[in-house]
Amino acid sequence: MEICYQLPVLPLDRPVPQHVLSRRGAISFSSSSALFGCPNPRQLSQRRGAISYDSSDQTALYIRMLANSEIEVSVSARNIRRLLSFQRYLRSSRFFRGITLPNSSNILDDDYNGQAKCMLEKVGNWNFDIFLFDRLTNGNSLVTLTFHLFNLHGLIEHFQLDTMKLRRFLVMVQEDYHSHNPYHNAVHAADVTQAMHCYLKEPKLSESLTPWDILLSLIAAATHDLDHPGVNQPFLIKTNHYLATLYKNTSVLENHHWRSAVGLLRESGLFAHMSLEDRQMMESQIGALILATDISRQNEYLSLFRSHLDKEDLCLEDDNHRRLILQMALKCADICNPCRTWELSKQWSEKVTEEFFHQGDVEKKYCLGVSPLCDRQTETIANIQIGFMTYLVEPLFTEWARFSNTRLSQTMLGHLGLNKASWKGMQREQSSNDDTDPTFEEMDSDAIPQEPRLS
Repeated sequence: MEICYQLPVLPLDRPVPQHVLSRRGAISFSSSSALFGCPNPRQLSQRRGAISYDSSDQTALYIRMLANSEIEVSVSARNIRRLLSFQRYLRSSRFFRGITLPNSSNILDDDYNGQAKCMLEKVGNWNFDIFLFDRLTNGNSLVTLTFHLFNLHGLIEHFQLDTMKLRRFLVMVQEDYHSHNPYHNAVHAADVTQAMHCYLKEPKLSESLTPWDILLSLIAAATHDLDHPGVNQPFLIKTNHYLATLYKNTSVLENHHWRSAVGLLRESGLFAHMSLEDRQMMESQIGALILATDISRQNEYLSLFRSHLDKEDLCLEDDNHRRLILQMALKCADICNPCRTWELSKQWSEKVTEEFFHQGDVEKKYCLGVSPLCDRQTETIANIQIGFMTYLVEPLFTEWARFSNTRLSQTMLGHLGLNKASWKGMQREQSSNDDTDPTFEEMDSDAIPQEPRLS
């Protein structure tokens, strides 16, 4: 059983007094949560990864306490359970129960484990197949890949991280992604983290970034869509969802992802050995990275980036300029699917479109008015992807190639061009089939799905 408590805002370095804990009571349905498979936010005890928040500082505090158990456990196991919900403990115990870290990967059979290790040797390859890697790791791609990257970049040693706490943090992150989302799930987070690693290796960045920069970039990439509900911001706003109210209809999802990440960082105690000032700075800078992924603010970030490129005044020794570059890198990683090989890109396109269409189905069911790109009766994957590539992906990656004109940048632009041509070919084929279909002869041309314009 999982119980969620609401706490008043307290400084990071002060423990929570027992007398301030108060059970949150459930009230009747008042928001859109149930429309897309989530329970009412006021009935948080029913939800895995339930959050409790204080509206004054809008910080999600994850407090999970276990119901009384009759089972006697060892001291080490009990300490782990204090930081994991009962459901999480059952799912995650394979990482911890009697397994030492050097052999922790034996949750897989030897053959699959060997293949996963071979893939990690090429984790910096742009053709890295995250779907295959997720299968080889038994659905633990985000945990396995991110832990490996922390080790690869020397972050564990540099920041003196407790490897048990690190793995526990990553397990909690992975579990707080909704596996039933076709697109916004832990595999997407792993894919974005792998792409971010590729960008961090680019010459201009690798020569200038500090371990601190790399640490924040990988955490932000792994948590950038944490607890994503599978619907977009307009849906949350028009259904009066509590998150829209909490964040005042501004970067609603991105604020939630950030605050959720902060909650897990605090709960895991991963950086408890750092000073309060350093932890607060870390939380703030992770937030700046995650908030940059708000697609509705793309032009704002892109215009600033383009202005610096035009003036040729970017200096990576400047902390602010370096932060901007990392924001742009995370933005690229977040929407890099059209820049992958066709085999990978097509799978992601199908997944994100299915998530759009599921939202549209819910909107139709409750007479909410179907959002753009979400009507499976009028939209096609080809139309959606061509518009996405034309108005969002191409402008972003063109400017990124101006900043980092490397083989990787040219490879990404090459895949983007080929993939767009493939979707246009499918679009023409669909149009040709529609023209020969007698059911379309009487239709007005305005009824034919047009290429969507994304803003």
